Amino acid sequence: MHQASGFLSARQRRWAWLGFVLTALQAPVSARLLSDDSWFFSVCVALMVATVIIADDARRRRPADARSAE
Repeated sequence: MHQASGFLSARQRRWAWLGFVLTALQAPVSARLLSDDSWFFSVCVALMVATVIIADDARRRRPADARSAE
């Protein structure tokens, strides 16, 4: 049984992880330095990128033959 490939390439996956880590680290720094609530945008972006990474993980973990039945 082979595993299915995700919709992200290895390079896109690395960039997604880098984007997630950078925006997740930037949010608390912005919250501390800025008086407004614009830091919340960083949290939203980090959550969206995390959702894409999780969806790619789920697709990669599915068996390849289950994907062909769609």
